[in-house]
Amino acid sequence: MFDFMKTMFKKDINPVEVVKKSREDRFMARELINGLVTDFIELHGDRLSADDSSVIGGIGRLKGQPVTVIAIDKGTDINDKLSKRNGSPQPWGYRKAQRLMKQAAKFNRPIITLINTPGAFPGMEAEAKGQGEAIAQSILESMKLSVPMIAIIYGEGGSGGALALATADQVWMFENATYSILSPEGFASILWKDAKRADEAAGIMGITPADLLEKKVIDQVIPEGRHHEKIFEAMQQNLAQEFKAMQAMPKDDLVAARRARYRQF
Repeated sequence: MFDFMKTMFKKDINPVEVVKKSREDRFMARELINGLVTDFIELHGDRLSADDSSVIGGIGRLKGQPVTVIAIDKGTDINDKLSKRNGSPQPWGYRKAQRLMKQAAKFNRPIITLINTPGAFPGMEAEAKGQGEAIAQSILESMKLSVPMIAIIYGEGGSGGALALATADQVWMFENATYSILSPEGFASILWKDAKRADEAAGIMGITPADLLEKKVIDQVIPEGRHHEKIFEAMQQNLAQEFKAMQAMPKDDLVAARRARYRQF
């Protein structure tokens, strides 16, 4: 079993390649869920309007311990990706996540979020039905949770759509994932009025795990490889250890530490 990385050598990191790989289907949401927990039971709906299939949420067991899992899913084949907008949740997706967060706190279950999204869906209906409010409320709810929460970015971590599920006690990233305020294409379009300079933007935005680990935006980097079972086994072990340590803390101290983490940025 390998250890998670605490340091990475930036000279070995090509941001353009990391961006490219982050958009590939290297790991699928349901594969990750099934690899991390057993006895997974999926729960549906936000109890307000609808069920967003791009957000998978439910309850499972991590090494025997009940946990809540919330994952953003880009889909598998083309039809699945279209129905899930390539992993761009709508307001009812974030509200479903909020419902599951509150449920986890009620029953004292740690929370794992699995994030892979270019950003929240910017459609007219989503905006009209409170996309911004849903994201803000998810962040606010995360800040009040009395249970441990670890966010894992396994692909793209784009904008507020990712932050809504990444306001956690710890944030981990796969080594070929990105986490950014917007895409390199969007950055280049705004700064230089030229989306074709996206590769240049990727190099200066500081969106790779190496950059973010150095700045202490994230806590751990998960090495990748062809043997997914070994990766999941190591993740299980590290998640169980971190949750045990956090559950030993007084709940008020846990919430205070989480809030202090984000006040420093």
